[in-house]
Amino acid sequence: MYKKIKPAQLFDGYQLFEEKVLVLTERGTIVDIVDPADAGEDVEVLEGILSPGFINSHCHLELSHMKGIIEEHTGLLRFVNQIVSKRYADPEAIPAAIERAEAEMIRNGIVAVGDICNTTDTLFQKEKGHLYYHNFVEVIGFEPAQAQQHFDTYKVVYDAYCERFHPRQVSLTPHAPYSVSTPLLKLLATFPGNQLLSIHNQETEDENEWFLNSTGGFKALYERLQLKEVPVAPEGKSSIQTYSPYLPEGQQLLFIHNVFTTAADIRYALDRFPDACWCLCPNANYYITNRLPDIPMFQKEGVPLVLGTDSLASNYSLSIWEEILRIQKHYPQIPLEQMLSWATINGARALQIGERYGSFEKGKKPGVIQILNDTINRLY
Repeated sequence: MYKKIKPAQLFDGYQLFEEKVLVLTERGTIVDIVDPADAGEDVEVLEGILSPGFINSHCHLELSHMKGIIEEHTGLLRFVNQIVSKRYADPEAIPAAIERAEAEMIRNGIVAVGDICNTTDTLFQKEKGHLYYHNFVEVIGFEPAQAQQHFDTYKVVYDAYCERFHPRQVSLTPHAPYSVSTPLLKLLATFPGNQLLSIHNQETEDENEWFLNSTGGFKALYERLQLKEVPVAPEGKSSIQTYSPYLPEGQQLLFIHNVFTTAADIRYALDRFPDACWCLCPNANYYITNRLPDIPMFQKEGVPLVLGTDSLASNYSLSIWEEILRIQKHYPQIPLEQMLSWATINGARALQIGERYGSFEKGKKPGVIQILNDTINRLY
């Protein structure tokens, strides 16, 4: 038995069509896209846009209990300080908040998630199998002399995820250039099985300020931490140009946030990591710093863009459609068709799951959502 759906517009992962019919099985496997004249009888007509399910390429599900706890527009350094100080103020609230947040993503048409994990807090929910997850076990370690100790601590978390997930769904990944020492970054770069890494990149102006001039907010942070040695020695180059040589050439990467990334940075990264994807989290950027990346610049440079929500500590909801609406508000010239591709096929490719998700192609089971009046209805 086949289902046949004719929406006002159909987005197949690549482009928007008028007057097309999606044919799929009752379990949501794509059969074909055909003209109405070739669809036969029993065609269901729907308003709005039909799209493959959305990919949330960057999330922190384990911070879901912190929704509304941190005020807006604090700047990154104050935001991170409050994450650290308030994260475990109410540990009993964590499991229920994680469950609610995943249910919210499902309602919002998300089918797959690139999720940051500092702990095993989300394992109980993820192993229920409601969504596809790539688990980025995120490593933090400031002191170069303690690199092996930091690595071993997070390797325990990594092993716990590998017990429940296929190894291709788990990575041991650096948090950010300012929070991972050079020796620790080298350990991560040579860790077997890290086919896909993510890194919080140039989210704040202070990051480049440190690497370029040895000044700014991170200089003050390192002094407060009384570090014996700074994590990464500044070299008079931007952040991304400083840490990239420590990662293998050709490494598959997700650069996250990129608020203060320049065209020169993009070109530098393209030369070393030609298959890297660049993740935009516009609502989180607005929430924390009241500033978005220069998205038209990324388009001009021709790099693949994807979308993420970040966490409920830094966002109003876990909705990829709301991320698209935020971009529309700040950059109305960007076509919806392009942003939908960032939310679907680009995200699937970034998480290395394009064989199943991201587009309406024969044999795939990507999820089917209806976008109507800024509301998402999940059909399959």
